[in-house]
Amino acid sequence: MSHADFVHLRVHTAYSLSEGAIKIKALADLCRQNAMPAVAITDTNNLFGALEFVQAMLKAGVQPVMGCQLALSRDDEGRALATGRALRRPDPDPLVLLAQDEAGYANLMRLSSAAYLDNPPGEAAQVGMADLERHAEGLICLTGGAFGPVGRLLAEGQGPAAEARLRDLAAIFPGRLYVELQRHGLPEEARAEPGLVDLAYRLDLPLVATNDCYFAGADMYEAHDALLCIAGGAYLSQQDRRRLTVDHRFKSAEEMKVLFADLPEATANTLVIARRCAVMAEERKPILPSFTREPGDEPAALRRMAEEGLERRIATLGLDELAAAPYRERLAFELKVIIEMGFAGYFLIVADFIQWAKAAGIPVGPGRGSGAGSCVAWALTITDLDPLRFGLLFERFLNPERVSMPDFDIDFCQDRRDEVIRYVQSRYGHDQVAQIITFGKLQARAALRDVGRVLEMPYGQVDRLCKMVPNNPANPVTLEDAIAGEPRLQHERDSDETVARLLDIALRLEGLYRHASTHAAGVVIGDRPLASWCRSTATRAPTCW
Repeated sequence: MSHADFVHLRVHTAYSLSEGAIKIKALADLCRQNAMPAVAITDTNNLFGALEFVQAMLKAGVQPVMGCQLALSRDDEGRALATGRALRRPDPDPLVLLAQDEAGYANLMRLSSAAYLDNPPGEAAQVGMADLERHAEGLICLTGGAFGPVGRLLAEGQGPAAEARLRDLAAIFPGRLYVELQRHGLPEEARAEPGLVDLAYRLDLPLVATNDCYFAGADMYEAHDALLCIAGGAYLSQQDRRRLTVDHRFKSAEEMKVLFADLPEATANTLVIARRCAVMAEERKPILPSFTREPGDEPAALRRMAEEGLERRIATLGLDELAAAPYRERLAFELKVIIEMGFAGYFLIVADFIQWAKAAGIPVGPGRGSGAGSCVAWALTITDLDPLRFGLLFERFLNPERVSMPDFDIDFCQDRRDEVIRYVQSRYGHDQVAQIITFGKLQARAALRDVGRVLEMPYGQVDRLCKMVPNNPANPVTLEDAIAGEPRLQHERDSDETVARLLDIALRLEGLYRHASTHAAGVVIGDRPLASWCRSTATRAPTCW
């Protein structure tokens, strides 16, 4: 089967939070339906979906192209915008970066991190030209279209400044810079395009045509418009708000070729770029930091600490030799399995911060889940449940026939949880410890409330409809199931056009990611500075042509 002669290099998935409305599995299906051999992920200022994207594309037989739409600061233009009494930085310009190789993916991760970590609190995520210069290796740059740093200056009538900026980018990305053109029917695009084409030809830079995809098809346009209103606190009826067009959808290759029939090289270059990119995020086994000075010392350290801890437990229980024998046998068995499976260091790490918390008077739970079945964990005071007394099985927790990381369910007092995290940072290094994020989804009730607000429906009416959706946090009910199982919702839908519109939009938005926040206590501990992991977390992507 022949493949399409255009691929999308500008796609915002659901991980462009409260902005993109294309779920990654749906993106894979779209590529397959349109015979596109490759596709790029270019979420706004993040790589949240990188691994999920790679796995879904490979399963669908589509080459994944790793990318990101980053915000480029305008500080070097020497301007600030007045907002009341204060001054703020000018809004940054979008720029698209695609990883060619392992070095490029490493630099993409560094730039994405710098966008958040290297700016003052409260500032929008963005990087500067100096950041691009430091981390340009292995990256292909697309200039961002009419709203990018070059296109914006052209649209403002600043031709010389636009040329200077384009020359700067060409110097940073020699042989890896493409002048990006987009045609969504926006006036800014019409103003900027002649200048972009002229500069590209004059500076001998290649053109590339992209479509800034935020949703799958035209039937999703209204729902996506509502999503932008939810994100911006606006109403659908408002005129002065962010708007996209129905053309910000996943178009077919044929549509794009017709749209750019006058510049066929611009669509053909999408395949050239995709062929130049051969790297992908790779799933890998956990990498644990060394608890002892030498990793080889960990089995002996674990054995010593566990045996000493068990003797203290036996003494506390007042067991005689006969009663203590089963505990010692169980401990010896568990230690053999733990050490052979290579998890001695893991137990020592977990025991260390739990013992520290208890010594600091921070309330710690007694232990939950399958980890409570470990005698070693009990001896190390990771748990406080006697596994033999309660007949708990170690094999449910750790089993040589099903190799997986041990999983302890640990509860710390929420008022002093930060102290434990700070201890871990001081123990292993602040640059080797990071909290993870969690994504807030638009669940059924939340979707109804948010869409009801942007439609300006009466609060009481929306609240009444929401209460018809069962509330089960442990097993959330989808809106589709709620409608199917609730005759009152069906009646409201069938008798009121506004309610029907509310439900239709909410059904389309349900399950999309709305925001990211710091996980309560999810922490990554590395064996090296986390920024240096970049070069060891990517591999060469297969070509799917």
